[in-house]
Amino acid sequence: MIHEVDEGLRLLLVESGLRESGVEIVFDAPTKDWSARRNAPTISVFLYDIREDVTRRRSGTSEVYDGEGAVVGRRTPPRWFDLTYLVTAWTNRPQDEHRLLSEVLRCLIVADVLPARFRTGSLAELGLTVGIDAAGPGTDGPSATDVWSALGGELKPSIVLRVSAPMAGERSAVGPPVTEGLVVRTATAVDGAEPGPGRRLRYEGVADPGPDGFAAAGRERLRPAARRRRGGAGR
Repeated sequence: MIHEVDEGLRLLLVESGLRESGVEIVFDAPTKDWSARRNAPTISVFLYDIREDVTRRRSGTSEVYDGEGAVVGRRTPPRWFDLTYLVTAWTNRPQDEHRLLSEVLRCLIVADVLPARFRTGSLAELGLTVGIDAAGPGTDGPSATDVWSALGGELKPSIVLRVSAPMAGERSAVGPPVTEGLVVRTATAVDGAEPGPGRRLRYEGVADPGPDGFAAAGRERLRPAARRRRGGAGR
């Protein structure tokens, strides 16, 4: 999930036209050694904190269906995580850095969610909202000053970007759906009496399957309609 959020942010910034201006978009930590090797205008999107939003944790499971509507598995609800990035601009002049940072901020505040066209992998499969909060109020996580101190660099203007994204729950397989009928026949009685006809327990109105049963080769199997569990798992 984390790399899919990275890709979504990269695509969002690319669409704003930064790449066409010769600006590189990287996810490296902006350390002193890194900044010394930089030789082009660069936007650094550095992930430095990952925390679960426990207020959105849910229990239970939901069914997974195949293309024919049959249940093929069960999945636990997604878990939600807040990813916090430090976004900085790097050029040879502070004025140019401020201009780049302004363009990035304008791009990030256009919407409160990551557009669907930028969601890939599990984010696209889940179809859930991926929230974006740029330069919002602080949280209990590390401050930008603490991050710069840990990186060993000097404090620079930066945008604190928080992304709230779901991680898909664990999937467990289930047995195949029942597609064969059931006929109960009695055995020969002790006194030698003949057994009575079979009694059908399922699929009323279906002809007697014969000695080979419903699994006989070439017999069309009846597929039950898909069922959905009441009160499915919440977001």
